[in-house]
Amino acid sequence: MTNPNAHTDPAESAGGDDDDVTPACVIVFNASDPSGAGGLAADVTAIASVGAHALSVVTGAYARDTAEIFEHFAFDEDVIAEQSRAILEDVAVQVFKVGFVGSPEAISTIAEIAADYSDVPLIAYMPNLSWWDEGQIDAYQDAFRELMLPQTTVLVGNHSTLWRWLLPDWSAGRSPTARDIAKAASEMGVPYTLVTGIPLPDQFIDNVLSTPQAVLGSEKFERFEAVFSGAGDTLSAALAALVASGTDLVAAATEALAYLDRCLDAGFRPGMGHVVPDRLFWAQPEGEAEELTPEEAQALQVFDMPAHDTKH
Repeated sequence: MTNPNAHTDPAESAGGDDDDVTPACVIVFNASDPSGAGGLAADVTAIASVGAHALSVVTGAYARDTAEIFEHFAFDEDVIAEQSRAILEDVAVQVFKVGFVGSPEAISTIAEIAADYSDVPLIAYMPNLSWWDEGQIDAYQDAFRELMLPQTTVLVGNHSTLWRWLLPDWSAGRSPTARDIAKAASEMGVPYTLVTGIPLPDQFIDNVLSTPQAVLGSEKFERFEAVFSGAGDTLSAALAALVASGTDLVAAATEALAYLDRCLDAGFRPGMGHVVPDRLFWAQPEGEAEELTPEEAQALQVFDMPAHDTKH
């Protein structure tokens, strides 16, 4: 059977003919998040918002609210493989996006699948795992370093997270730069690293796309006072969608960071915990709603749903 992903240029495949309006496809590996802050909820919404189509592979499920993660339940690696292989044999994908997949076994399975589609770029996000058991963190990050990073095109992560993971023995009298982190990632085969949340003076943060040799681009933003959940998944998913749609990497990183900034600026608090990025900020009406006339208000009452009142 012909491999539907056998193309050498993902951007070319995404473009297609002028009459072809099919959006680019991104296969995403992540956990289900019932809060809607991160995980697959963030991936699917951000990818759709940017204009691509998400093929979502569920790798596990969180038990969490908007304030904290209580537990994570990892899916068996065979379940992940079955989901992945089924859709990959049917749909040509332009990018792999890997979030938190829950176990070293899942990492091994996804890395093996990605190796079979080595012409497809892979964008990997390493989240803050401080909510997890220390032993589980070490096993997960070790497997990710050894198995996933050699398949990774762009590694995305917060400055402090990547520093502690990739440069645990850092002893210089200064914080590592994005290039320092990119050098550490490149030792495992990663050509590009997007480092976010680098502290700057005057309440600003820097976000830098780097190789070991050079900084390719940087975007500075003012720090938000609120605490957010799901920012990293949102950014990496938007970046994956933009790359899948044919945008070159530097421009895609710039656009994805600008998109995240707008999502955070329009963020909302659905519960009692952290703020959630509004990944559909552009779909919200601008300004205050106009007051209805009495006639308009009465007309709308026709469509009011009656109260739910189940009778036995």
